[in-house]
Amino acid sequence: MESTASFPETLASKSSSRLEAIGIPPVLLWGFVGLLLFMIGDGVESGFFTPYLVSRGLTIGDAATISSVYGAMAALAGWLSGALSDVWGPRRVIKIGLILWLLFQVLFLTLGLQHAAYPAVLMTYGLRGLGYPLFAFGFLVWITLAAPKHRLASAMGWFWFAFTGGLPTLGSQVARLSIPYFGQYGTFWIATALVLTGGAVLLIGVREPRGNSRLIAENDNPFHALLNSVTLAWRKPKTGIACVVRVINTAPEFGFFVILPAFFQDRIGLTQAQFLTLLSAIFLSNIIWNLLFGLIGDRFGWRQTVAICGGLGCTITTLALYYVPLATKSYGLSVAIGMLYGATLAGYVPLSALAPMLAPENRGEALSLLSLGAGGAMLVGPGLVRIFYHSVGIGGLMWIFAGLYLLSSLLAWTLTIPNESHSEI
Repeated sequence: MESTASFPETLASKSSSRLEAIGIPPVLLWGFVGLLLFMIGDGVESGFFTPYLVSRGLTIGDAATISSVYGAMAALAGWLSGALSDVWGPRRVIKIGLILWLLFQVLFLTLGLQHAAYPAVLMTYGLRGLGYPLFAFGFLVWITLAAPKHRLASAMGWFWFAFTGGLPTLGSQVARLSIPYFGQYGTFWIATALVLTGGAVLLIGVREPRGNSRLIAENDNPFHALLNSVTLAWRKPKTGIACVVRVINTAPEFGFFVILPAFFQDRIGLTQAQFLTLLSAIFLSNIIWNLLFGLIGDRFGWRQTVAICGGLGCTITTLALYYVPLATKSYGLSVAIGMLYGATLAGYVPLSALAPMLAPENRGEALSLLSLGAGGAMLVGPGLVRIFYHSVGIGGLMWIFAGLYLLSSLLAWTLTIPNESHSEI
């Protein structure tokens, strides 16, 4: 007589099948939950950080410089995330990212913000930028190991769903609910608790074995692995182009965090609570479309989705995000246009699936370059604000950002992978 599976085994099998059907590798489920909680904590201050620093005596220029230093550290950590995952394995990289984030967050809150000392804020908050890319993009490498190739873009869609679901979508809502009761300073401590919880959930909940092991051979030199992640841009130029496209993907977004609070609150007349809700609406749309564009990319083509829906779409919606609110002063239309921007921003999701396929024998190194681009966006966006804000104003910056998005659309068309079929593009 044949044995039959027990009810719990049957239930677990059905649950795994459902997760696989929507693109989530079942072995990484708690990783996505932990990432979401981590990024909620990381994104709590995104909608009020600049106004808060200004209220403590710093300038918008100071805030842009602080954000740029943070971005420089994030770019460095983004590059290291894939290369170190090759050398140490993703789990260890994730642990290091969590520890660095918590360490420099506590120093930022105790040595920097309590006294509003610009040098201390610049150093501690800037160094905190090392933490989140190692944590998040270490997990991104883990996904490429565990997800089947034909569902890779869908799995990446879930990664970005969790990432932007926290930063800044739910993070902004935590701030909106917390600030009236605990104040802005107290809200930073709530963010710290969320990050710690998210890190614990991921590290305890995910047991997939490949994340514990180095991805390169034992006899490979770790220094060479780090060096190769840089030289790959010359050896495989399309990976370098993908890195540039990734920078452009979110550079305007991080620039918006610096300039849009003043634009919407001072010129359009929104309250801080209304602006935080607008910010959440933008990225609520973004996380929904992150999932949809993961599925669309697997069917319509990764390259086409990035070029048309991402690059060209963001070119149009960036300008609309400035001119429609300016012309109408309508809160409802501002939210609607913001949600359209969030949707087109998600059009870049398939780039995370496309980049490793540009150098299939160097996937960790290719993802290092892509993560370098993601971190670099946090440097470029606020850096452009720092350079051009006083000469061209917010309107001029919006045209600069729109021009960058158009450039990324043109660059994305060059990202063909070797021996690709139409369905794999």
